[in-house]
Order: sequence, then structure tokens, then C-alpha cells
Amino acid sequence: MVDAAEETIQSESDELRREFVQALESGDHAAAGDRVADLHPAEIAHLLESLPAADREPAWQVIRDRFHADILSYLNDDLRAELLHRLSPEELVEAAQQLDIDDLADVLPDMPDAAIQAVLNSLDEQRRTRLDTALAYPEDSAGGLMNLDAVTVRGNITVDVVLRYLRRLGELPDATDTLFVVSREGRYLGHLPLSELVTAEPGLTVAEVMRRDLDGIPGETPAHDVAKRFEHRDLISAPVVDTDGTLLGRITIDDVVDVIRDEGEHSFLSMAGVQDEEDMFAPIRASARRRVIWLGLNMVAAFVAARVIGLFEASLQQAVALAVLMPVVASMGGIAGNQTLALVIRGLALDQIGPGNTLKLLRKEILVGLLNGLGLSVVIAAVAWVWFGDPALGGVIALALIINLFMAAVAGTVIPLLLRRLGGDPALGGGMLLMTVTDVTGFGVFLGLATLLLL
Repeated sequence: MVDAAEETIQSESDELRREFVQALESGDHAAAGDRVADLHPAEIAHLLESLPAADREPAWQVIRDRFHADILSYLNDDLRAELLHRLSPEELVEAAQQLDIDDLADVLPDMPDAAIQAVLNSLDEQRRTRLDTALAYPEDSAGGLMNLDAVTVRGNITVDVVLRYLRRLGELPDATDTLFVVSREGRYLGHLPLSELVTAEPGLTVAEVMRRDLDGIPGETPAHDVAKRFEHRDLISAPVVDTDGTLLGRITIDDVVDVIRDEGEHSFLSMAGVQDEEDMFAPIRASARRRVIWLGLNMVAAFVAARVIGLFEASLQQAVALAVLMPVVASMGGIAGNQTLALVIRGLALDQIGPGNTLKLLRKEILVGLLNGLGLSVVIAAVAWVWFGDPALGGVIALALIINLFMAAVAGTVIPLLLRRLGGDPALGGGMLLMTVTDVTGFGVFLGLATLLLL
């Protein structure tokens, strides 16, 4: 059922994009505008990101006529920066008035320098102060994630007073499941879930019914740790505090979902050397420039492996079978190593790996590699024997495979741990280093053993 629903959503998205582009190509901008008139800003942002570069200019002209500033907050960094430079300072000032402060803090750094000051000058003192608070923290921290729309109450007022206050508000911010209790100085004291508020005796004070089991999250806390806290405690919202315990704002589950999604995209794309915020239809030169460094590093690794093969040139000339079989050993090692690498990177991301279990994990992965190596080596040895009629060749490739799978297990475990220790990104550099180790080991061990034992 879930797959069918996903296919339906994808089909509707494809149909909308097709009809929108057809209307643009026919010059019927009114029809194109009607197709996006009822869409959520996030859906419009997704539509823009899905269009090739040639279609974005006319699409933006249509969308610009019905422009809603929230679209900007959903775009990837590259496309957002491009579109912001197409808006006039007056349009950017108007957009700033529409955006929530936390979204404005994300969008503001991408605006043209000339427009930033105009936007800041347009804000009243309260919004300017709240914006300064949001900008004081890195984007990937609790302070950078927080919303500044937390509903606060004092501990000395009664439940009945709180209920009357909420009725006067008329509408609560999205994802509000609890109210935050603060002191007169604004320090966070605890929280009052709405579910308990509506069932409490009206005459009780907030201090008597509030809960103290939800600690404030320091503004400097990394976004990754925030996501873990939400995951472990099944939170919908949580307070953010400064070093003095003063309530700054709140983080909601939708922000955490974005963090989890971004971390997944980062790990996936980093292993291929692609930036996670890269626009799918970015200009060719920009995309090529970003990727060439990664390709260059991989080229160096390939030359290292080629150099190892070159050391056994004479052996390869004497036995063609070696040239046929040597990719098998290297590729098997690469696959096994990537399995271990993915497991370890996931463990690091979930903070499941530490000094107390690292050696046990290494031992387990080595044993898995040796067990698979022993089992597969029998099959590969038999194939090599039947194919080339040489049982000794079968024995050599079997031994080389066992050794390479052993090295793949060691490298797949140690490389991401070492990169993390050195402050690097295991997802970004781990795959390339692992490939170098398994290629060099696979080629070197197989050709070396063949030279010593067969030639």
C-alpha cells in the first residue's frame, strides 16, 4: 500500500511538471500560473529544483508574479542564491517581512550585500533582536535550528488564567504540544504539556502541574545531537536555552526531520564526492569544478594501483590468466570493504561506536571477512582450476582472496574511525582510501603469490 501511494504521488508530481512546462513552452503563462496557484511553497520549490536550467527563467517569471517568500526557505542553497540575486532590494525587503525569523536567518546570508542592509533597516527592534539571536548560532546547531515562536507562561499563574490566555491568542504555532514555563527573568524552569493543561484543575498553579523532565538544549549543541535526543525521547518539541539557562526558542520535529534527511543525503553524496547542496541542474562549469578535485584524488589512487600492477609486468606477460583473474580479487575486496565501511559509518552516525567496543567490532568484522573469504575462495579456486586447468592457480587466487578480504575488513573498520579521530568526514574520504587499500592489496598479493609460486 505504501509503495502504491508513493507511486501515485510521484506520478502526480511528474504530471504537474509536464503540464507546467508545456504551458510555459506554449507561452500560456496564465495556465502555468494556475497549475501552481494552489501548491504549498515547498512543492513549488521542489518543482523549480526539478526543472532544467533553460526552463527555470520562464518558470520563475510565472512564479514571481505569485511570489510567496516561504518558497525561498525550501530551496537548495545554490538555486536560492541564484533567485535572490534576481529580486530587487524592494522585493527582498517585502519577502523579509513575510518570513519567520528562523527562516529569514537562513535566507539572509544568501542575499546580495546591497540588499542585506536594506532588509535589516526594515525590521523593527523586536524582529531585529530576534534575528540577531538566531544569527548568533551556526546553522547546524540547536540555536540555528530553533524557532523563536515558543509560547511561555509563568509558574505562579493558575491553569484557568493560562487557558484564557491561549483563547486570546486564538492560534498556536505549528507543532505546539507543550508550553514552556519561565521565571520572571526568562529562565527556563520546565514545561506544561497541553494534554495535562486541559485536564488539570483550573485553580491549580502552573508550578503545581508543570513537568521538569525535559531539559533545555544548549544553543551550541550540534544538530546531530539534537536529532538523537528527539529520536531517543520521541519528542515533538524541545526548548533551547543559552549558557545562563534563559529560554531562547524551541526546536520542533519538522526541523529535526530536515536534519536527519540532510545527514542521510550528506553521507550518500559525500561517498561520491558530490556536495549535498549542489543543484541538480547547476551550470556545467560549476559542477565540473566541484567534482574535479575528487576525480583527481581518485586518479592518484588509480595510478598507485597501476604502479603495483606494473611491478609484475613480466609475470603478466608469461601468464595471461593472471591478467584475466586479478580484477576478481580486487573487486571482491572492494565490495566486502564497502559493506564494513557502510556499517561503521552508520555506527558512528548513531554514536554506537566508542573506545569500549572498537576492538570487538574490528574482531567481528575480521572474522566475518575470513569466513566469507574461506567460503568464496573454494568457489573461485574451483572456477580457476576448471577454466585454466591449473589447480595451483586456483590455490593462489583462493589465498589472495582470503588475504584481501581480511585487509578489507581491517581497512573498512579502521579508516572511518581514523578519519573521525583526525576530524575528517568518514563518508567523504573513506570510500576512496578503502578502494586504494583493496586494489593495491588485491593486485599486489595475487600477482606476488603467482610470481613466487607459479612462475
